[in-house]
Amino acid sequence: MIEIRAKRVYLPASPGDGLRVLIDRVWPRGKSKEQVQADLWLKELAPTTALRKWFAHDRSRWVGFRQRYFAELDANPAGVAKLLEIPANAPLTLLYSARDMECNQAVALRDYLLARFNQSSRSPKA
Repeated sequence: MIEIRAKRVYLPASPGDGLRVLIDRVWPRGKSKEQVQADLWLKELAPTTALRKWFAHDRSRWVGFRQRYFAELDANPAGVAKLLEIPANAPLTLLYSARDMECNQAVALRDYLLARFNQSSRSPKA
């Protein structure tokens, strides 16, 4: 089973993070590459600027944000494939800079990826 975590980029890296992937469209304020310690920066998997501005981290828009973000991810199969290729035995940590630790794009992306992993593990192999 794949292990996917969402972690605020301002928290220190830990050995258990596994592959660390930054999924913000813009680089985190005040952080150097050495401080972030991201193995990958997949800004193409971040919500579009228009969606990010619409959401504005307003929890009342969380359900709508997830629906719209999932539609954006569905329209970006090449970007999503990069994360789906991660070995199932290695942890994956999605890094984000938002202050809200429960309603952010990393949490939404984690849920999306877990659903995709579960879907692909149940579908018959050709």
